[in-house]
Amino acid sequence: MHAVHDLDAAGEAYTRLGFTVGARNRHPWGTHNRIVQFPGVFIELLSIGEMERIPAARPRTLSFGAFTRDFLAKGEGLSMLVLEGKGAAADAAAFRAAGIGDFDVFDFAREAKRPDGSTVKVAFSLAFAADAKAPDAGFFTCQQHYPENFWNPAFQSHANDVTGIAGVVLVAENPADHHVFLKAFAGVSDLKSTSSGITIETPRGEIQVMDPAAFALHYAVEPPDVARGMRLAAIRFAAGDIEVARAALGANASARMDKLIVAPQAAHGATLVFEPAGPQGVPQSFPVR
Repeated sequence: MHAVHDLDAAGEAYTRLGFTVGARNRHPWGTHNRIVQFPGVFIELLSIGEMERIPAARPRTLSFGAFTRDFLAKGEGLSMLVLEGKGAAADAAAFRAAGIGDFDVFDFAREAKRPDGSTVKVAFSLAFAADAKAPDAGFFTCQQHYPENFWNPAFQSHANDVTGIAGVVLVAENPADHHVFLKAFAGVSDLKSTSSGITIETPRGEIQVMDPAAFALHYAVEPPDVARGMRLAAIRFAAGDIEVARAALGANASARMDKLIVAPQAAHGATLVFEPAGPQGVPQSFPVR
């Protein structure tokens, strides 16, 4: 989830980078979004629409709107990491047992627009987790109840030839401090540890945590401020043809080895990394628990 102050400006920025961006949607708790969709995974551009509709936090709940409001008070950027789970009730129970979340399942529905302008119902159930050492990063799984109304191949074709998500990158002063949480959140038992940080491999992509120096070295951009704890920093996109991506990105990106980097200043606080898809392409969805 990419939290931004101006939803239309962020949508225009993603469009300039060669992405197909969906229309504005409205949530009943005061946030608005626009979706950038791939097969099985999407980026949610998120902003505050009606501040007065944001509900106050209550025990065992996470106010989606309040988290976004408080995040944006500090600046734009990647705010939440969302995984496809095994079912919201099962995920919530697993998070509770692992000691990484004691939240009620959050259910909601809204109308969505098809490319022809017609409306359909979409509904979701969310199970939240929390890392006490990462107060400025949100974590939850999402269960979709009408997936046939949400996923649409017409929205999954992009001028930059991005075919999916290769992974996400978080930054922390000491990446190892977060391995217990991330393993429980992703539902995996193993991880790789290097001098740069840690990597969790899932069936659908990588979750990496780097220290600030390693992030700056890898991507030649300033890492987010981690004074308050671990932060989401970058999305890694897989491009079917990196030269097509290069042409679509133009002067918005700089080259770094075999990667193209869009810096946070040009992407509303997020670092966007474009890299060639492997010989097998990329998984067809985001990391699954």
